[in-house]
Amino acid sequence: MKLSAENYTSQRALLQMRKQAWTVWSVSFLVIFLWVFLILLAPLAETYNFASISHPVYTFFSYVCHQMPERSFHLAEHPFAVCSRCFGVYFGLFAGFVVYPLLVKIEKTEPLPRFWLFLAMIPIGIDWTLGVFGIWENTHWSRFITGAILGAACAVFIIPALVEIFRHLRK
Repeated sequence: MKLSAENYTSQRALLQMRKQAWTVWSVSFLVIFLWVFLILLAPLAETYNFASISHPVYTFFSYVCHQMPERSFHLAEHPFAVCSRCFGVYFGLFAGFVVYPLLVKIEKTEPLPRFWLFLAMIPIGIDWTLGVFGIWENTHWSRFITGAILGAACAVFIIPALVEIFRHLRK
């Protein structure tokens, strides 16, 4: 079957788009890795009396999380820089970035239907709602797991969006 000329993309252009997609993924992955690393660095720095490191990290993350110690995982008796639910979201995003290239061609920019993103919000919504109304006492692990589900689902939408954004910026 012959393709029309306007639908043709040269092999060189395809290779360039693939390379650019991997660059976008790599930089984004590094940012997410550093984000999760900082969350874990704060309690470790506090443990070894590096307050000059831990305090700015805790302060930075206080702008994105309530940091209630009773709702946070602890490392060496010091709370993570974010609560267990936020850590679940960030760790899920990190895990989603790790797995994404193994499941989908990195240069693909067609996202899944948004239905899947909304479906991923249901567990975290149920966990939060049942806790607020006192029907169920959520735990660190229920918060982490429901957050991780949402974070991983977000990765599936963020990667193609970033690849497409940078593809259009390049033009």
